[in-house]
Amino acid sequence: MKNVIINILKFLVFFGVGAGILYLVYQNQNEAYMAQCALDGVPEGECSLINKVVEDFRGLNYLWVFGVCMAFVFSNIMRALRWNMLLKPLGRSPRTINTFLTTMLGYFANLGLPRLGEVMKPVSLAGYEKIPVEKVLGTIVVDRIMDVLSLLIVIGIAFALEFDTLWGYLQANMPESSGGLMANPIVLGLGGFAVLALGILFIFRKKIMESAIYTKIVDLLKGFVDGILSIRKLENPPLFIFYSIMIWVAYYVMYYMYLPAFGPTEHLGFTVALMVFVFGAFGIVIPSPGGMGSYHALVIAALAIYGVTGSDAFSFANFSFFATQFVNVVLGLAAIIFLPMINKNYQPPAIE
Repeated sequence: MKNVIINILKFLVFFGVGAGILYLVYQNQNEAYMAQCALDGVPEGECSLINKVVEDFRGLNYLWVFGVCMAFVFSNIMRALRWNMLLKPLGRSPRTINTFLTTMLGYFANLGLPRLGEVMKPVSLAGYEKIPVEKVLGTIVVDRIMDVLSLLIVIGIAFALEFDTLWGYLQANMPESSGGLMANPIVLGLGGFAVLALGILFIFRKKIMESAIYTKIVDLLKGFVDGILSIRKLENPPLFIFYSIMIWVAYYVMYYMYLPAFGPTEHLGFTVALMVFVFGAFGIVIPSPGGMGSYHALVIAALAIYGVTGSDAFSFANFSFFATQFVNVVLGLAAIIFLPMINKNYQPPAIE
């Protein structure tokens, strides 16, 4: 009972964070939309941002939206196949349908409580495939390491391609009296905090190195390195890398197809899709259900760089967010229903 209450409280906290950010984003966009209505002479009673979002949803090109959903499913099939490769050295060859559906079950769980899926996913698969849970959890660490490395590569490519555009936008929107980016109060504050933190770490370095937290961090970093090196033990490392590339290519294709699905963004090209993808990925990483709120704020910020602002950016952020979450919900519920059914009489082969 105590654990149930704790989980409910955690859900309420994370949901509150996401809902709070989304509400602030909505309030900001709504004020701008109402101001634009006033300039255009539209009566206040006929000016509703919610109604505009609903109309924008109705006007979507759902052929592209369907393509987005298929790309998302494809990415998770690739993820399931990659997970199979990580599990094979444990002496087990899981059924792909099990790794795929437990992956979708994990995404579904994350909508309720951020990162809950990272536990539910391996625990569920371990039960159906009769593999020790701790061993399956180890494969999740390697899986996440590959995701972090892949994301860093994507970020590097995006900023290399769009550095001039991003830098120009920052300069154009920096107040003239600020004296440039390095004189911005936020930048100065972060810089000062970093210097102060480094000074404290240096002064108390001996005590820190003797602490349990330091030991745990070192062990975690060693685990990351060991996880990366474990790829060499795979039966086919090039195929593992291929699956990893295809996962992230599919993610990018999703954002590339989001753009033509919505009128105000249909003119934007592949580098814009890459930048929106990166900003959206940062939003999803922030712990809230599915990245709710934080995803919206960062996607709106990315679109502003390319001239898509206000209510149009808000509508895009909503439809791109809810299209993916719709697939998560449908396939998550399918996993709950079908996993017990297809594994009712399934007996995994004995571990070699």
